[in-house]
This record gives sequence, C-alpha cells and structure tokens, in this order.
Amino acid sequence: MEKRFDEELKEATELAEQILKKHLPEETGEQRKVIEAMNYSLTAGGKRLRPVLLWETFRMCGGENQEVAGCFMAAIEMIHTYSLVHDDLPAMDNDCYRRGRETTWYVYGDAMGILAGDGLLNYAFETALKATKLCTEMRGITDNERLYQTERVCRALSVLAGKAGIYGMIGGQAADILAEGRGGTAGVEDGNAEELLLFIHGHKTAALIQAAMMVGAILAGASEEQIAKIEKCAYHIGIAFQIQDDILDVVGNSTELGKSTGSDALNQKQTYVTMKGVEQAKADVEAMSREAADILDGFEGEHGFLKDLILNLIDRRK
Repeated sequence: MEKRFDEELKEATELAEQILKKHLPEETGEQRKVIEAMNYSLTAGGKRLRPVLLWETFRMCGGENQEVAGCFMAAIEMIHTYSLVHDDLPAMDNDCYRRGRETTWYVYGDAMGILAGDGLLNYAFETALKATKLCTEMRGITDNERLYQTERVCRALSVLAGKAGIYGMIGGQAADILAEGRGGTAGVEDGNAEELLLFIHGHKTAALIQAAMMVGAILAGASEEQIAKIEKCAYHIGIAFQIQDDILDVVGNSTELGKSTGSDALNQKQTYVTMKGVEQAKADVEAMSREAADILDGFEGEHGFLKDLILNLIDRRK
C-alpha cells in the first residue's frame, strides 16, 4: 500500500531537519551571540520546502549521494532563512512574529538581526563548499569521475549564488522595496504593472526555488535539456507559491500562518490579488501548479511525491 502524501511529507521534512541540524554552527567563542541568533532563526521551524524540493529533484534525476546533496540542502535553507531575517527588520517589513514566534531582530535587536542574516548567507556557502571535500574523498571511483563530481558541485554553487544574488532573489527584493509606498506599482504604466509584479515574484520568490531544483538536478548529473525543464518547472512553482502567499495575506488566519496578515496592504504593496482579484489569483495558482506537474511527468525518474507536493500548493493554508 502506497504511503499517504502527508506521511511522505513528514518524512521528507524530518530528513531536511536532520540534515540542517547536522550543519548548524557551534555556539562558542566571542561571536557566539550572533551564532545563537543564527541558530534561533534556523530552528524556528517552517516548511523546509526548498531543501525538500532539492532532495526530491536529486532523487528523480538519479542522484544517490545524500551527503553531497545534504550540504546544499542545508545551504539553501540558510539562504532562505537569512532572507526572512532581513525581511522582518524594521527597515524592511518591520514584523515581530515569524513561524509562530518572535522574529530574530525582535529578540536580539536589529543590529544583531542584520549580522545574523549576514552570517547565515556566508555560512551557507561555507556549508555548500563542504561538498567539494566530500567529492575528493570519494572512494571506488576513477579520477575522471571524481573530477566530474567536483565540476557538478562547482556548477551547482554558481547556480545557487546567481539565483540568490542581484540577478535573482536580492534583485527581486530590491524591486519590491522600490515599489512600496507607491501603491506597489502605482506610477507604472498599466501595461507594465503586471510585468513588474511578475519580475518581483519571479526573482524574489521563484529564483530560490529554481536554485533548489536546478542544484538537485545538476548534482545528480541531469542533462542540459533536463536542467532547462526543471528551471521552467520551478519558475511556475515559485510564482504559484508567491500568489498563494498573496492570497493568504488577505484571507488567511494569522494564528495558522504563524505570522501577521494584512502586511501587504499596510505597506501599500501591489500584489497579484489586488491586481487580479482573489478568484482569478486562485485559478492562476492552480493553472501554474498543474503546468509544473505536467513538466515533471516528462521525467522517467520517480516523482510521485514531488508532483503531489507541487499540487498541494494549490490549497495550502500556511
């Protein structure tokens, strides 16, 4: 009898948690307070969606080395967490609650909140780079295969850095900040308002989901064609995920979400919901999620759970 989706999700999330805990920095030395703030942020819970997507894509594409993939699973969660820590700062969204508890800056002060985010970003790449050492220590393979494995890690690092940087997540965040206080995209020509919003969503949210899935595919040795399909699939997932976030900010329950609702309206943000309405937004989440699932069906590797995970985004409530 096949496992139920919720059981598989629990197992996948627990695996991501175990791997993340394995890579947490030790809280010692004169810098222990910033490390404590980093670990406070990392252990606050969450869906662990990005490391789960990375692992499941890795498996679908034939990857087997959990240790190498694990370095990147932990790293991408650190990058995602740092972005949330900085998002919550007084200079950004000024949020006091995240994942059901007080935000990092609210507990440790905004200066330590900034440093914790900086620390997480840098430590993410320290963690991902551990994979190169693992490749050099592999036994039972030829020197050429060892070199090939190392080249995969280097390419995965390049994708991760690019999707997290100014041409990815940070670029989307910058565009989002510039749009605040002007009704979101107010002042932008009507024909360009939706284009700007999709730029923000595609970079601020979708880029890191693309990184997760592309890294998984690259580490597993997927072909160029497969990696391109994964990138497109992940784009649809990311846009659908962000639109659902926009919907939940309007109709969601703050207790269930573990964070405040209505912040988009408070910050005068233009969202997919304000532009299209709740019903059209819901329809587009479903259409994009199903398009992403259809792309996965073109892969021969096992992807039943991964497909269910994507389709589950349609009705997620947190």
